[in-house]
Amino acid sequence: MTSSLRILLKKIVRKGRLQVTGADGRIETFGDGGGEMISLRFTDAEAERQLHDDPQLKLAELYMDGRMVVEAGDIYQLLALIKSNTLSEDLTFGMMWRGIARYIASELRSLLPVNHNQRNVSHHYDLSAKLFDLFLDADWQYSCAYFHPEGISLDEAQVAKKRHIAAKLLLEEGQRVLEIGSGWGGMAMYLAESSQVEVEGITLSTEQLRVSRGRVDKRGLSSRVRFDLQDYRTMKAAPFDRIVSVGMFEHVGRNNFSTFFRKVAELLKDDGVMLLHSIGQPYPSRFTNPFIERYIFPGGYIPSLAEVLPAVEKAGLLVRDIEILPHHYARTLRHWRERFLARREEATALYDERFVRMWEFYLAGSEMAFTHENFFIFQMQLSKSNGAVPDNRDYIAERESALAAFDATRPALETVAF
Repeated sequence: MTSSLRILLKKIVRKGRLQVTGADGRIETFGDGGGEMISLRFTDAEAERQLHDDPQLKLAELYMDGRMVVEAGDIYQLLALIKSNTLSEDLTFGMMWRGIARYIASELRSLLPVNHNQRNVSHHYDLSAKLFDLFLDADWQYSCAYFHPEGISLDEAQVAKKRHIAAKLLLEEGQRVLEIGSGWGGMAMYLAESSQVEVEGITLSTEQLRVSRGRVDKRGLSSRVRFDLQDYRTMKAAPFDRIVSVGMFEHVGRNNFSTFFRKVAELLKDDGVMLLHSIGQPYPSRFTNPFIERYIFPGGYIPSLAEVLPAVEKAGLLVRDIEILPHHYARTLRHWRERFLARREEATALYDERFVRMWEFYLAGSEMAFTHENFFIFQMQLSKSNGAVPDNRDYIAERESALAAFDATRPALETVAF
């Protein structure tokens, strides 16, 4: 093993047990020996040097390329071990200057006059629909599930999430609802069927648009649910009674928060209600993780509430409720990763082994953000009027109870057509 990597690992891994086989065949162990052993093997010395110089990016890339092999434990356990040990003083000079360079690059990208929203969305969401079918629930909910009560299945938890959101929207029959970021159509169909409302969903993914339109036609909901390929910023329509956005705000970008909420205010009736469901982090970040930025969600940014609330206030919107869900996404991601790996051969046939390792790293790293970095889900309820929402929260449970009765009789969802 290269001396530089040995020094770095000895400095970082103080707790736990990490066994590393270098490209030279030598085996070394780091940590205090506690817990389950995690074992790595490097295939070449250059991989060791690259990991030392830029661990934020190269840990993922070397795993993807098969140059760093996890032989005992799994990639989530490795990431959790590193994160539970790492302190700010463990950063090397190389890590610090790369961090500064990424911060500068992030700031420069934010100043560019050309926005690449559709290209960025396409990078992830226009992947084969068959890929997402490998690990999502029956309704293809690609956002945090709501495991209430404890112990329910992923499919049940995704229904509970839709029920929870619908209750907070205070829907009434005949209302017009806008969904910003409509995914594969599941939320829009649920709202239309459960509450007898009309829903217009917008997306920037052509693949999601194709699938969602097909699902609506097959479900017989075309008269009440419509999907369009539309950027929210250029949308022009009569104000809506309700607006919902689930798992889309992470793609807005921190320099576009004010634009987003001004458009919400423009598109929402004076007595309307909006529900925003998003990932949050406990403090503003200087830049997005370089692996996520390059391979998974280019242009994405996880906001902190400190960054979001000023933009809400400047848009003239009132915060009526904020709920923090700190652990539900970790469970959701664990389900997704286990389901994905259980069908690894099918995923490899769709793409290749490198892609599968990349996707595994993404799911494991995302789970680790919630278990070790204090990421959370926030559901923010907004309105323009104090009278749009009741003064107490009893209505949420009451409406969820009524929706649960609907869920018990709702016809099963059809298989998605590819």
